[in-house]
Amino acid sequence: MNPPPADTAPRPPRRRIHTRARLLAAARELFLSVGFARTSIEDVCAAAGYTRGAFYSNFGGKEELLLALFDDQAAQRMAELAELAAACEALAPRERAQRLVEALLRVEPTESGWILLFLEFRLVAARTAALAEQVAAHDRAVARALAEVLERALPELVPPGASADQAATVVLAAREGLLARTAAGGAVAEDLLTATAAVLSGLLDGSDR
Repeated sequence: MNPPPADTAPRPPRRRIHTRARLLAAARELFLSVGFARTSIEDVCAAAGYTRGAFYSNFGGKEELLLALFDDQAAQRMAELAELAAACEALAPRERAQRLVEALLRVEPTESGWILLFLEFRLVAARTAALAEQVAAHDRAVARALAEVLERALPELVPPGASADQAATVVLAAREGLLARTAAGGAVAEDLLTATAAVLSGLLDGSDR
């Protein structure tokens, strides 16, 4: 009796979504530890265990990879803010606003790396028109997501005569500048955060007048 034929069918390729996720995870660790400029596509491929072909089947280049990471990080932060906004709906307007402002200004230990990475990439993108537009598109998408939160849960931060999109754009720009100046931590960072909280509290207090 002849033995059953061996299964010679090729193994199904790994799902593209899995490959993309592993590349993103490897890139996140490398970018946050050594920065954008010092990380190469080869480094990402080696860390993820894939070839350059696998990389280019998912991303057009290192810049596209980093923008995808920024999109994921922003989506996570907006989801956290929206969840907090929903939890604060029963609070008085001023207290609700203060809670959400604190959440916007909160700096987690791991977030300093993201701040430095985004600042580094902004400088790179500023020298290339096409890349600068991609960063601007990312900024607009994040501002729109924040505007939706403001419209629903934090209308106090939208001054008369301005739209929620405009308010969100200013809030994000101010937050980025604030976090950039506090990324190193220390007494200077604490003083700046205290001053910012005091100014915002004054604005919120004035919103009821």
